Amino acid sequence: MEVKPESRFRFRNIKEYPRLTEYIARFDTEVTRVNSIAILIGLLTGLVIGVYDRALEYSNTLFGMQQGFSLHEFPHYYVMFMPALGGLVVGTISHFFIKKKYGVGELIETVTLRGARIKLKDAFLDVFTSIITISSGGALGKEAPGVVAGAGTGALVGKILKSPERQLQTLLGCGAAGGIAAAFNAPLAGVVFVVEVIYGELETKTFIPIVISSVFATLVSNTLFGVETIQISSFQLVSPYKELGLCLVLGLLAGIISTILIKVLYYIQDIFSGIPLHPVFKPALGGLALGAIGLFYPRVLGMGYNVIMDALNSNLAFSLLLILLVLKILAFSLTLGSGGSGGVIAPALFTGAMLGGAFGTAANIIFPGTIAESGAYAMIGMGAVFAGTARAPLTAILILFEMTRDYSLILPLMFSCVLSNVMSNALHSESIFTEGLRRKGFKIRKGREVDIMGSMIVKDAMVTHVQTVSEEKNVGTLIALMQASRHAGFPVLDSKGKLSGIVTLSDLRSKVKYGEVDKKIGDISTRNVEVAYPDETLETVLKRLGSKQIGRIPVVDRQDNTKLLGLITRSDVVNSYNKKVIEKVRDTE
Repeated sequence: MEVKPESRFRFRNIKEYPRLTEYIARFDTEVTRVNSIAILIGLLTGLVIGVYDRALEYSNTLFGMQQGFSLHEFPHYYVMFMPALGGLVVGTISHFFIKKKYGVGELIETVTLRGARIKLKDAFLDVFTSIITISSGGALGKEAPGVVAGAGTGALVGKILKSPERQLQTLLGCGAAGGIAAAFNAPLAGVVFVVEVIYGELETKTFIPIVISSVFATLVSNTLFGVETIQISSFQLVSPYKELGLCLVLGLLAGIISTILIKVLYYIQDIFSGIPLHPVFKPALGGLALGAIGLFYPRVLGMGYNVIMDALNSNLAFSLLLILLVLKILAFSLTLGSGGSGGVIAPALFTGAMLGGAFGTAANIIFPGTIAESGAYAMIGMGAVFAGTARAPLTAILILFEMTRDYSLILPLMFSCVLSNVMSNALHSESIFTEGLRRKGFKIRKGREVDIMGSMIVKDAMVTHVQTVSEEKNVGTLIALMQASRHAGFPVLDSKGKLSGIVTLSDLRSKVKYGEVDKKIGDISTRNVEVAYPDETLETVLKRLGSKQIGRIPVVDRQDNTKLLGLITRSDVVNSYNKKVIEKVRDTE
């Protein structure tokens, strides 16, 4: 039997199935595309973090940091000068090849001010120099470089796909979340870190792709590379009510230590900025000072995961815990403040473990046998100091929870983290990430507002050549003036040229009936006028405009409220603000 040609098997065009085409089209949306890209970024970030972790491990072995620069393994001069040598290499690379150093603070700045555009070469070179810094003994962590590496991966994918700016911010966040998630094997913490620290607020459109990226990054790093983090044992409270009181004290102490950590870092950074030395040699000088500390207490060198484990296992004496607490803050500040590359998360966890371990040891002496072992307080201290330092209590809680997979200490951990955050915020308004931005002139809140208006005054934004009207003129003159100038309000002057009020289009509509063009302007003007002074900040004036729901305010002399100096409108404030932001962003490039 002959087979008809049209009945033979052939590949059909999908357009021949209109229902299927329509069904597929429903999924071909921007949300679907972003979520698909998030999967790719998660996979790539997991690979990048795995490679970074392996490179750091090999480098630690090469330089001797794997053994913690033990004096039993290395001569004294090696321990003394290796951090300086590492600092010299990092200083050379940073000065000649890196135009902009990247950290979590710079990522916040990038997302908020620069349209999420990262200089990829600088970002990945900074990640590379962090390996040298840590391997040569620098007292920094690998987690923040992991965040930068993940953010760079997300930005690279967005650049290749030519994603618009609104998508670039989401893709950068996907990579950053994947970086934290893969480094700590903590996908929830990765998501919350980006939302809490980098974005500053939660948006549904960014939350889902960040979750997806975090999951896939953790899956890849854990499955293919087995990235190791701090292994924390399970702890139990013995007397919950008594120990919640102890956690209250520990949380407040953690807030104080967090503030000290921030202030010491930037104090030492200021010292190194003022030293008349070539930038290449400043990290080496910091490394030399660090080596001098490490010669006597090598435990403060490097990331210090093994020392944290000793504190968690209650293997360190009370006096040693206090010494390491102080010296780690100093070692961390010397490394980062002199120009080294690395993260602040591991040093914050280290400092918290020493604080909590010392506190737990003292508490067990006072209440023997009736409270948990000191290791439990070391764990709580880790979360509390990180929460106060980064102003990220949710991230701190989730990191510790995902590390332990244990719910038994979640209540005291939450309590201490929140108290530490409150105490640290009361003592110092900026986190360790945003303090650097504040020093550049940026005050970023909720990931969006750049509050630089507190440093700008009315005198620099007001209009001095003001069009005014006399209170003796009639409404007809006012209507003609409004039509000619297209302004909706004017200051009103009396016969002596003094400010007597203000008249607006709203006054005209509410107080003048049809045909009353001969009515005097003084009869319809607002007499109780809100005024501004030339030395007030734009922030203060903007709040006044918003609270009174008005669009313009006369600027007058502080000694004489009837002496008109100028006029400032809402648009004047916004334009001055935008101009200042652009100038400051340009100055930091």
